[in-house]
Amino acid sequence: MPADPLHRAGSPQRSTKHQPPRGSAASADQGSTDRARTDRTRADQKLPDNGPVEVRRSARRRRTVSAYREGDRTIVLIPARMSEAEEQRWVGVMLDKLAAQESKRLLGDAELAERAELLSEQYFEGRAEPTSVRWVTNQNTRWGSCTPAEGSIRLSHRLQGMPEYVVDYVLLHELAHLLVPGHGPRFWRLLESYPRTERARGYLEGVVAAERLPHLPAARSE
Repeated sequence: MPADPLHRAGSPQRSTKHQPPRGSAASADQGSTDRARTDRTRADQKLPDNGPVEVRRSARRRRTVSAYREGDRTIVLIPARMSEAEEQRWVGVMLDKLAAQESKRLLGDAELAERAELLSEQYFEGRAEPTSVRWVTNQNTRWGSCTPAEGSIRLSHRLQGMPEYVVDYVLLHELAHLLVPGHGPRFWRLLESYPRTERARGYLEGVVAAERLPHLPAARSE
């Protein structure tokens, strides 16, 4: 297993999803915003790196396209008359809108603790029970840390504003440490149940790599 980017928020240093978050929804006008009856549902589409996507068509929906998260699944609501090509285009548009909204949403300490509880229930059968989960501003060289003896979990404030699947991964990583202290095979088997583990690791690796690039001087205006 390669070194985990979770412990490289700046320079390398080692540290020690599910109900959808409220507000994780998006809509676009193609309108009517009524709760439409579903005439046809295409379930479990698979789009790269986005998990399962369910498209629901409605004869009552004329122009509005909307989407929301339901656990690990994304529900996209579209008009029944929409062509297959339009459907694919609008699914992409709505996934982008949801991602943009989620990246701006900041969780407070109470919401963070609630999210940790939900993630533990979904992926670890509720066995990981932290006594506290909070943001901290003194972790600039690692994304998260856990003290199993105390049951406390701390996440770097630098994660705020990152996509929610990344924050979820860091939470799950630290929750797993409440069950398994080290980074052996048993630890990584716990995280295999989270479908976005590799995507989140890649995102964090990209952030670390970008921070190591030389800063170019700002261009002077003529």
